[in-house]
Amino acid sequence: MNADIIRQLIEQGLPGAKAQVQGEDGVHFEATVVSEDFRGKLPLARHRMVYATLGDRMGGEIHALALKTLTPEEANA
Repeated sequence: MNADIIRQLIEQGLPGAKAQVQGEDGVHFEATVVSEDFRGKLPLARHRMVYATLGDRMGGEIHALALKTLTPEEANA
């Protein structure tokens, strides 16, 4: 697994989202995801939305994913 594939999966699963993903070792990654769909949702709900885009890859091909989830306004603040 690589960071670009994860970015693509997140952006496909959350239309309109923009993701930046980093990870050097192929199993541990960090992502910042900006999506209008996060508006009004608590951090846990936002994280679940992102995890849903990755399906069973979480805990398998992706051992760990540190997330920062923001609305566009939060990202621009």
